[in-house]
Amino acid sequence: MARPNDTIIRTADICDDHGEARVCELQFRDFAAREHFHGEVVTFATFEDNKGLLDVLKAGGAGKVLVIDGRGSMRRALCGGNIAVAAFENGWEGLVFNGAIRDSHEFAELDFGVKALGTTAMPPRRGAGGRAGEALIFGGIAIDAGDYLYADRDAVIVLAGPVHG
Repeated sequence: MARPNDTIIRTADICDDHGEARVCELQFRDFAAREHFHGEVVTFATFEDNKGLLDVLKAGGAGKVLVIDGRGSMRRALCGGNIAVAAFENGWEGLVFNGAIRDSHEFAELDFGVKALGTTAMPPRRGAGGRAGEALIFGGIAIDAGDYLYADRDAVIVLAGPVHG
């Protein structure tokens, strides 16, 4: 299943032309079939708990990237294979986790982007859940719902809106 945003747009090229680009300083790993993706940002803030994440994903993500701030925790995964499949089936362009995922082998064939800091086997806690639409700050940048995110092998960058032609 091809995505509408399947054109490769290089983050380095955007940074050459747009000095206002915010470059995330974190070094993410790629886990799904696509290393490049872009879209309007939807945010989700949490800590070792993914309650509410599936609801956000089921709302639909055509042309969107979900950025999940798990505060960099590597103790508990925020997403496994079932949630990744739900994201893919609901049209999301990609997911970016400031935290860990699990069941990474289940992500490999999904034709969208998933970036995370790494993996763990531990499941998420089942607590109060996260908050959608929160302003996020990690990797030396601020990320707001409605921003535009570009990701490739080099970087994850954020701008106030789309800048590609």
